[in-house]
Amino acid sequence: MEPAILIITLICGLLVSRIGLPPLIGYLAAGFVLFVFGIEAQSLPLLQQLASLGVTLLLFAIGLKLDIRSLFKAEVWAGSSVHLLLSMLFLVPVLKLLGLLGLSQLTQLGLEQLTLVAFALSFSSTVFAVKVLEDKGDMQSLYGRVAIGILIMQDIFAVLFLTISKGQFPSVWAAGLLLLPLLRPLIYKIFDRVGHGELLVLFGLVMALVVGAWLFEAVGLKPDLGALAIGILLAGHKKSSELAKSLFYFKELFLVAFFLTIGLNGLPTLADIGLAGILVMLLPLKILLFVYLLTRFRLRSRTAMLAGFNLGNYSEFGLIVAAVATGRGWLAPHWLVIIAVALSISFLLAAPFNATVGNIYQKYQHWLTRLERHPLHPEDRRIQLGDPRFLILGMGRIGTGAYDELSSRSSGEILGIEHKQELVDSHRAKGRNVVQGDAADSDFWEKLDKAPNLELVLLAMPHHAGNLFAIEQLKRLDYRGKLSAIVQYGDDAQSLRDLGVHSVYNLYDAAGAGFVDHVIHELLHPEAEVETLATPKSVASANS
Repeated sequence: MEPAILIITLICGLLVSRIGLPPLIGYLAAGFVLFVFGIEAQSLPLLQQLASLGVTLLLFAIGLKLDIRSLFKAEVWAGSSVHLLLSMLFLVPVLKLLGLLGLSQLTQLGLEQLTLVAFALSFSSTVFAVKVLEDKGDMQSLYGRVAIGILIMQDIFAVLFLTISKGQFPSVWAAGLLLLPLLRPLIYKIFDRVGHGELLVLFGLVMALVVGAWLFEAVGLKPDLGALAIGILLAGHKKSSELAKSLFYFKELFLVAFFLTIGLNGLPTLADIGLAGILVMLLPLKILLFVYLLTRFRLRSRTAMLAGFNLGNYSEFGLIVAAVATGRGWLAPHWLVIIAVALSISFLLAAPFNATVGNIYQKYQHWLTRLERHPLHPEDRRIQLGDPRFLILGMGRIGTGAYDELSSRSSGEILGIEHKQELVDSHRAKGRNVVQGDAADSDFWEKLDKAPNLELVLLAMPHHAGNLFAIEQLKRLDYRGKLSAIVQYGDDAQSLRDLGVHSVYNLYDAAGAGFVDHVIHELLHPEAEVETLATPKSVASANS
């Protein structure tokens, strides 16, 4: 492979990331630059193979993170399905009208081709949406979970298209794939034994590329569908997240090759750029349709708007659909370039709009709230705190220990906040007063009722950024009680004290003292249960 390919791709990726945009825009631009230098996709078969591997691993990674139960929520499966259908019903006549008005790229397209283009434009970007949610710390927020669920449904629609586009009926042996779930116990045993190093990576590649892609292709099905199916099969294993992380850089690197191949198909003409600009001008209607549909499922208008803006762009999966369509001769090659340009422009505009969506909502709140249907969705109603004296944000091991110690030493109501519903259910089964909510999510604070007699807030969340955000929100709500927080590093402790936190518990500094307390308790009272190390007693000793 030419060294210039790697150098130009790196430079374009760096330049784009410096202005806060996803590097994939830089990779698309690198493809166009390389085309100018005379390099074409057909001359680089290895690059095309890597691009195919990138798409396969992308679908495998989606499967690993997929909670099937989330797809059965009406706002996800129905919202995504209705939005896809209505988007296509809207886009097809609009594209036909533009062709009648003289846009040369559209004048010769038939109904089937217009439907393909509309289908490709109806998707939203998984790469962009996840990046925005991670940067804002809103992956576990309700709007974030709804957006990700819709994106996964769209990805499934795309995979079904890729499978159908193969143009042939599967072998009779394809029915045997229905027996794969019966092999789950054996696969999970192997999964348990591969450890955490290179064997884990190799196991993931074998599952994605051999058991998934190769096996499905051997029986006449699309290999991408196999990768997704095997990912879903492994999603229930305790190490599925670790496997997804171990394959992350392989997937990202191979996807670079996919975006490069788009640009290597040719430069956009001025007419192509103009049409891409027109397509981008249709995105506000895409957002409004999401807002309207999600409020029909009783989500708050704010939740619907945040999700709508997160999904208000064009998708790399639209490029994949277009690549298949152009490869089979259903669309002219320049359509791949047009959609690539529209995708890039949509990212350029979506980034600043997602940063200011809160201000936009405040401006139009009076009108947007009229769209809401009551009673609101159970997960989107106001959070009733009651009248607690102590509030614990984060009910993991440390928060649980603090809750139990406070319960045994102090009077007054204690309330725990935890974002994982399974932990909330477990705590409630054991008699603890815990409600579901993510204190690192701005949406949580918007739905929170005030607690007039709150004296102490314990920040027991594992991430320092989450604790900082919670402190900012408590100040915004004019909380005047005491604050205590856990940290892992000394620098973090000082930043919390600068923000007015009264008591800081350094987990590592106090680990020795906590261990000694535990051992002494065991030796003096061997019949007693082992105490949790993270207790207010340990906190006090750590800060004395």
